[in-house]
Amino acid sequence: MNNEITYYFPCQRWLAVEEDDGQLSRELLPVDESYVLPQSEEGRGGGDNNPLDNLALEQKDKSTTFSVTIKTGVKKNAGTDANVFITLFGTQDDTGMTLLKSSKTNSDKFERDSIEIFTVETLDLGDLWKVRLGHDNTGKAPGWFVDWVEVDAPSLGKCMTFPCGRWLAKNEDDGSIIRDLFHAELQTRLYTPFVPYEITLYTSDVFAAGTDANIFIIIYGCDAVCTQQKYLCTNKREQKQFFERKSASRFIVELEDVGEIIEKIRIGHNNTGMNPGWHCSHVDIRRLLPDKDGAETLTFPCDRWLATSEDDKKTIRELVPYDIFTEKYMKDGSLRQVYKEVEEPLDIVLYSVQIFTGNIPGAGTDAKVYITIYGDLGDTGERYLGKSENRTNKFERGTADTFIIEAADLGVIYKIKLRHDNSKWCADWYVEKVEIWNDTNEDEFLFLCGRWLSLKKEDGRLERLFYEKEYTGDRSSNCSSPADFWEIALSSKMADVDISTVTGPMADYVQEGPIIPYYVSVTTGKHKDAATDSRAFIFLIGEDDERSKRIWLDYPRGKRGFSRGSVEEFYVAGLDVGIIKKIELGHDGASPESCWLVEELCLAVPTQGTKYMLNCNCWLAKDRGDGITSRVFDLLDAMVVNIGVKVLYEMTVWTGDVVGGGTDSNIFMTLYGINGSTEEMQLDKKKARFEREQNDTFIMEILDIAPFTKMRIRIDGLGSRPEWFLERILLKNMNTGDLTMFYYGDWLSQRKGKKTLVCEMCAVIDEEEMMEWTSYTVAVKTSDILGAGTDANVFIIIFGENGDSGTLALKQSANWNKFERNNTDTFNFPDMLSLGHLCKLRVWHDNKGIFPGWHLSYVDVKDNSRDETFHFQCDCWLSKSEGDGQTVRDFACANNKICDELEETTYEIVIETGNGGETRENVWLILEGRKNRSKEFLMENSSRQRAFRKGTTDTFEFDSIYLGDIASLCVGHLAREDRFIPKRELAWHVKTITITEMEYGNVYFFNCDCLIPLKRKRKYFKVFEVTKTTESFASKVQSLVPVKYEVIVTTGYEPGAGTDANVFVTIFGANGDTGKRELKQKMRNLFERGSTDRFFLETLELVVTRLGLAAECG
Repeated sequence: MNNEITYYFPCQRWLAVEEDDGQLSRELLPVDESYVLPQSEEGRGGGDNNPLDNLALEQKDKSTTFSVTIKTGVKKNAGTDANVFITLFGTQDDTGMTLLKSSKTNSDKFERDSIEIFTVETLDLGDLWKVRLGHDNTGKAPGWFVDWVEVDAPSLGKCMTFPCGRWLAKNEDDGSIIRDLFHAELQTRLYTPFVPYEITLYTSDVFAAGTDANIFIIIYGCDAVCTQQKYLCTNKREQKQFFERKSASRFIVELEDVGEIIEKIRIGHNNTGMNPGWHCSHVDIRRLLPDKDGAETLTFPCDRWLATSEDDKKTIRELVPYDIFTEKYMKDGSLRQVYKEVEEPLDIVLYSVQIFTGNIPGAGTDAKVYITIYGDLGDTGERYLGKSENRTNKFERGTADTFIIEAADLGVIYKIKLRHDNSKWCADWYVEKVEIWNDTNEDEFLFLCGRWLSLKKEDGRLERLFYEKEYTGDRSSNCSSPADFWEIALSSKMADVDISTVTGPMADYVQEGPIIPYYVSVTTGKHKDAATDSRAFIFLIGEDDERSKRIWLDYPRGKRGFSRGSVEEFYVAGLDVGIIKKIELGHDGASPESCWLVEELCLAVPTQGTKYMLNCNCWLAKDRGDGITSRVFDLLDAMVVNIGVKVLYEMTVWTGDVVGGGTDSNIFMTLYGINGSTEEMQLDKKKARFEREQNDTFIMEILDIAPFTKMRIRIDGLGSRPEWFLERILLKNMNTGDLTMFYYGDWLSQRKGKKTLVCEMCAVIDEEEMMEWTSYTVAVKTSDILGAGTDANVFIIIFGENGDSGTLALKQSANWNKFERNNTDTFNFPDMLSLGHLCKLRVWHDNKGIFPGWHLSYVDVKDNSRDETFHFQCDCWLSKSEGDGQTVRDFACANNKICDELEETTYEIVIETGNGGETRENVWLILEGRKNRSKEFLMENSSRQRAFRKGTTDTFEFDSIYLGDIASLCVGHLAREDRFIPKRELAWHVKTITITEMEYGNVYFFNCDCLIPLKRKRKYFKVFEVTKTTESFASKVQSLVPVKYEVIVTTGYEPGAGTDANVFVTIFGANGDTGKRELKQKMRNLFERGSTDRFFLETLELVVTRLGLAAECG
């Protein structure tokens, strides 16, 4: 008692459910007595400031504010009337029992399927690891079922989820009304920690300066970093209490850290209440210095109205700091105070925004329009375009409206966002363009729009982003789905990016090392409890246990979970781990109800040409099966399917700078190369691709057919903008960097330019065109038999060694009445890319007209540049009522000689030895073909003629029986006779093997990259499957012989399995496809439940690989 010490614990906070943050208990920190005891007039310096007022910011910094969210379950009687309490446990302390009285979301708390949010403020707890939740079992219905508890600590930058999924009830479960919950680590969300700001807003001493509206603030740092928009009052009582005339309203808020420099703030209000107008004198923002040894206060002058009836009638103002007051405690304990003016603050600029409404029917709008302007120094926030400077009736058809927007200097403007609220009768709006002038430095920015903002037109969107005409930077703000972010992660722009510097949504999608795409498909079982709402993930494990980072299987637009019996597909990207050996599948669910029954898992790796299919039939659940929520599957148990190796290309498409150049049509692409062609692929338009004077870059997976020779682009002519001005297209190989350019520079339109929806572009590599141009003359002879002529529309496709011509309509002939009996009709097709030697012709008609049936005699196709004619003998009906009822026919070229099948041939074998090891010994090899197996080919090594040196290529030739298409080979490393083999293992590194069949010229590639140990016996060998096959034109011609395929269709026994629709089939093979063929028979009711229907299709040999079925109504 001799050394009596008095501790002072200031509070200055409400302990009330209806006030402040609703807490009934507080934890307090002791302070020096100088902050509490009354000071003399001399000590106070005659001021009105209370010393305790300056403590609020420091106390906030030393405490942690938790936002606690509790989800009540959907079970019957899940809600509770009891008094609920919670205790948060950290590694250093706990909060003690805290009653949850004041919910921010509902007045009637803890009802069934409700979400409640509470605030719990405490001193430092350390790392939060446990939550204790309970109730006092009072009230009429005290039983309570809790789904989960989420605890968010902005000052720590951490949001943690504590799963529960159990009853807190005396008469349910185990009878406990208190539960200890532990956080689910996989559901923890990390973000940039918040810091406290003390914001003081000074209301002016002018008539009616106060406001009843709710004031908000946004704080901006350098490089456009900003906080979220924060409303300062939490309820209407505070709105009436603060912002009175000649008053200072102080708030302590936690917001994002914007860095060392605050460049501007934006203040505004929601224009509600009896007197919403507000006259602001100035704003002070105080925050702690980085090392916590002082604070700085920035002053933002305003002295303007924020009112719709005063000044310029704006309710938003942007303010820049004028001076900074710094208080810093020195090492000797003294307080150093410094005033200084802000150096080179941002200028307040007037921007003239001119918006042009299109001159098309219905273009004008009566809705409320809003704009946000983005620059490299920040943005304006959303501004209502209320008063036009030049027109009374805004946004009318064919007019231009000018608006003035006051904001801090935005720097270089690159993007705008336009939207309207869809109010009033005529809400649809067509925006032609937007021009923005900086009235200070007269910079001008042009935004070409040409889009509807309408729920009824185009893609039904009321909000659009537009980029400045000359802008070539990043457009990732258009990303809205995981697939968009994965595409950016795969793009070349990420190659030079430091992964550690990536922030925001992209941070979850980038990783070190080479990244490749994967396709994941998950089938959920049909058990009644099979579904889950959890978030799923995979790990990929390769050779030497190389492991990818966790890859989340996320849906677009925030959808979560897997429903019973569903098949969900995901496009993801991850580390290239080489040959995948294992895959781990799991989910983040931790509650008893987050069980998941996985029936099948499929993983496709396009860059390896492999698809794995696993039958899982296992539970991933805490309370089912073996109680684990993630499981590793060995791909040795998977069925492996070869899907063809694909190469990643970065595709850049330039749309021309012409009015209406952008399109809403679906765009399709077919690529042709030396080694074959791709199927028609659709180019994903997403949100804002293929717009006027815009270049769009995205990732494409393309079969390994390079070098490319030509590209065909087709649009379907649908949508509100069915035309497209295509400038050019660039393809960049992501592995090699090889570039291929395709030039067009014209319209794809039925009304403009060449009046076509399809174009072909020659590949240009190193400024050299890969194909020659020519013209074709097609002579069609109709047979001289009764009823041979047709009134239908006839089409053809010409196939050659350089691909196909695409669909050619036989429209304009020298004969006025085309395709009459015993007539020859001639058609000219100028400016076509040469197909080389022709091999096949497909002819069909649309079966329209009075007499659609047609008997075709022959077709001659003349290549005018080569002066060579190719003859196709037909002599058959294309009619649904004659012959076999087919209206589509394929004919082989009669010019090409069909040889008898080979019995013997010569094979050239080229072996590349890698740098991993050479050999002086012999190598033997056996080829496995589709028809036969070869004898052993022994490649001998000798001292005079060394083979298989490091980094060298050796060529051998062997005569053999004809093997057909080669599928695999066996390679062995054999010691020469009487040679000593040391005890240490000797291995030869074979990198690649290329086999060429010399008669037809077919080439087979084997990517081995393997060490083969030296052995004395032939029973030790390695087997490699063919990686890539290049079939020669001569070989393709040999297989083009007429065949008849029988198609057997069995309809299932499920209720409603039968169909009355028209059914079509397309058979695909190594030699092309049949085209779409209708499956139809006279006087028969086809495709009934449980029935089997047989059809015959005549075509040229395809070497069938797959089949497509389609049903079309009508």
